[in-house]
Order: sequence, then structure tokens, then C-alpha cells
Amino acid sequence: MTESRQRKIWGHLQGKKPHIPHFLSRIRLQGIRGIDDLRVFFDYPVTVIAGGNASGKSTVLLAAACAYKVPGARVKDFTPATLFPDYQPKPGMRRDHMDTIALEFEYQTPEGSIAMRWRRSKAWNRSFFGRKNASQPERPVYLRTLGNLSNPSEVRSVLGMSRLATEPEADPLNASQIEFAQQLLPFRYAEVVNLSDGTKNLLFAEQENGTQYSELHMAAGERAILRLAQEIAQLKGALVLIDEVEAGLHPMVQQLLMLQLQQLALRNDLQVIVTTHSPVVLDTVPAWARIFLERDKTGRVKALSPYRDIVQDVLYGRSIDKMNILCEDDTAEGIVRGIIDEIRIQQRTGGDLVRIGRNTGAEEFPAHAAAFRKFGQIDNFVFILDGDKQDSSVAEKIREAGGNNVPVLFLPGRDAPEVWVWQQIQENAQDTARELSVRASELTNQLTRLNAIYDTASDTPSEIAKYKLRSLSEELNRDTADICRIIAHLETRNPRSQIQPLVEKLQTTLLTWRGESE
Repeated sequence: MTESRQRKIWGHLQGKKPHIPHFLSRIRLQGIRGIDDLRVFFDYPVTVIAGGNASGKSTVLLAAACAYKVPGARVKDFTPATLFPDYQPKPGMRRDHMDTIALEFEYQTPEGSIAMRWRRSKAWNRSFFGRKNASQPERPVYLRTLGNLSNPSEVRSVLGMSRLATEPEADPLNASQIEFAQQLLPFRYAEVVNLSDGTKNLLFAEQENGTQYSELHMAAGERAILRLAQEIAQLKGALVLIDEVEAGLHPMVQQLLMLQLQQLALRNDLQVIVTTHSPVVLDTVPAWARIFLERDKTGRVKALSPYRDIVQDVLYGRSIDKMNILCEDDTAEGIVRGIIDEIRIQQRTGGDLVRIGRNTGAEEFPAHAAAFRKFGQIDNFVFILDGDKQDSSVAEKIREAGGNNVPVLFLPGRDAPEVWVWQQIQENAQDTARELSVRASELTNQLTRLNAIYDTASDTPSEIAKYKLRSLSEELNRDTADICRIIAHLETRNPRSQIQPLVEKLQTTLLTWRGESE
């Protein structure tokens, strides 16, 4: 039920995005905390940033907190000087190395798209890229770091309230705040109030069964949720930033919290950015709302492709008991799926033994192989490269990173896979037309017309084939990957096809994997 609600709200939020008055669309970080040059794009109102320790997640979050001038905040509260302080004692003593740093932002505002940059050489200053009379956009910002959720000094500061001569003023949580908490916690409150002496505050709860207690006696998860409810449930149009949002929370509560945050974003025009180590949190937002950061061996931080479920499962500790095939893009995936369809028929295997991942790019395969090997999962992986990579060094680099026995296979042909697919459609138009449920004459006419349109183009044969295949897909109202899958399935049955070496190697690899895994 929760997953169904999530998918429904994804559509609502994506539709709402263009109508949110203020939206932070891009951050660029240069020269800060070991980050040389990192660009992070935000495409959905609720974004989850993931990655290993020291990959830069919190740095991006704190940078986002510097994007806006915050109404009601102190002048220096949301500035780089405060959020990225330097240890600079007297000359001759150990001190932080002073680099030139730049934090660059792109925004959508009621006035249109604008940009701003914080830059530090000797001191921090702002630049508006030549815009005259420009000013930093204003927006409420809420920042919650892991330390804020259970800060010992914060707890100690309220102990003095118990020694006051009169009871502190009690301010009850309002309906929206209580609703937020009740959606996440397993019990019902008769009352939740905020006790304040004017400078310090303390949450105090009474459950319906009569149990009364302050937040000093709350579990970490309960306290975190009540504090979040108190602080963000009524925010309007704000940028909400939460570090390690899953801290202290059960996986089911993590899921419910992310659902509540998305509902709040939809209702109150919020933009929410959180960091996490939890695969549960990652799964609560759509693919384009997931940002993966990785620091390589040289220390360089980069943002990986938006979503790769196979890669994500390894990096986040999920058990993998299937043979996983990693290919370059949706065309390659369609071809591989067509082969697997026939192999399943021939070997009478179930449809749940193989998973196919894509959208990573061949240049990232060696890094993935190293990660899979590190986490003990490399034996479950097969890498399939496009045919035009046969003369490159990518295969060698994959084996260097993952081990010499890592299967590295190639799609048929020596060009981009679209070239091979288009050739097979033309050579086998009658069989292709039957599988596509169109008349052979109609398909032949479409092929002839598209060849006449594109063959005189100045692009490379690979690019021309991509345009042809895309145009054909649109005319047939079919997905390109689906057409590639049909062609590959047909060719797998043809013993003289160029695809047979790949088919045979995949069959052998799957049989070997099944024998070793049983």
C-alpha cells in the first residue's frame, strides 16, 4: 500500500515542480573538502543523495544551505563562512590549508532562471555573473544535521529548566505537526507540547494511556520524528535539508517518513534534499531523484548516473542471488533481453535468474567491477559492451579491476548496436513485420522513406542509425528497446546470425553460474 501511495505521489510532485515558485536546480562545488569540481543537478522536489563515507554528501547538503538569504535568520547563519569554517590560529601553528573555493548555484525563481556564486580567496564574496542590481534569492531554509538529532550539549542545556520556580510556558503542537508524528509513530498522543523558558525548549508528551515523559526519556527515533514534526510541518515554500535522514529509525518508519516528506513537499511547495546510507530511503523516491556520489582512488568526487539498481544493491549491501548483466544503454538492454528470452526457452530456466542493468556507460564499468569485487559479488556479474568497444581497452580494464575471469562480452557488429539492429530489420523485413504486427509492405515503405531522409546526413553511420531507429519507433508507436528485443530474439533463432557468438557465450556463462551457485 505504501509503495502504491509513493508512485502516485511521484507523478503529482513531478507535475508540481514547474509551479514551485523557488527551486534550486544545480550546485557546483570547486576546491572544497577535497572536491575538485562537482556538479549536482536537482530534477525532483524531493532528492536523496547517497554514497559511501567521505563521498561528499554532507558537503553538498551544507552547500545547498548557502544558496539563499533566509528571512528571519541571523546575517551569518546560512553563509559559507559559518557552515564551512576554517581553523586559522596564529601564524606558525597548525592550520587549515586555505584554497580558493567556489560554490555556484542555479535557481528557478518567479523572475526566471538566475545564477549566483559564492567565492573565497582571502574572504567570501558573492557574484551574480554580471547581473546589475542583483541580490541573493530569499527563501526559508531548514537545516538538520545528524548531530542536531541527539546533541549532548543540547540535552544538557535544558536540564536547568527543571530547576525553574514556575513551570515553563507550554505551547501545544498544532494539528499539522501532530499529524506528521502520528503517521510515523506506533502509539497515539493525548498531548504533545513544547516547554519553553524563553531561551531553551523541551518537548513533553503524554500518551493516550496516561504515560507522561519529556524528550529526555524519548527513544532517539521518537525524539527525531517529533522534532522534525515541530520544525518542518508548517514550513511553506522552504528548502528542507536533512543529513542522514534515517538516523535512529526503523526501515518501515524510514519509508513512512519519506512518504510524509513528499506529501509535505506537494502540499507546501517545499524542496527537500536528504542524505542517506539506507537503501530503503533510496527506494522511496523515483529514479531521477537519486544522486550517487563516489570518491575514486585519486580522491576526486563525481556524481554517478541517476540510478542503477544492480550497482545500488551491491553498494548498499543487498544480497544478490542472480546472474547480473551490465550493459551500456537501453538499446543494448533490448538486445540482451531478446537473447535471454530465447535462452530461457531453450534451457527452461525461470525468469528470475537473470537481471539486466544499464545506463552506466562503458567508461564506468572498470570502477563497478572493482566495487563488485570488493563486496564479494563479482562472480555474479557479466559485462556486455557495444560492438564498437572491441578495439578499445575497456575490456582489459574491467578484467584488471574485477579479475581475469570476469566475463566481458560484446554485442554483434563493430559499430553502435543501432547499426546492427537497422541492418537486421532491413534484411528480415518480413519476419520483423510479423513480430511487430504490421504489414510487410508498410514496414518496407517506412524503411525506404527513412533511408532516403537520413542517408545523406553528415552524421556518422552510428548517429544516423540511431535517428532512423528512433523515427521508426515513433511511427510504429513502439519503444526502441522493445524493437531491439524483438530483432535480437529473431536473430537468436538464426544459426548463421552475427549474434550467435554472444548467444553461445551467454548460454555457457549462465550454465556455469547456475552450477556454481547451486
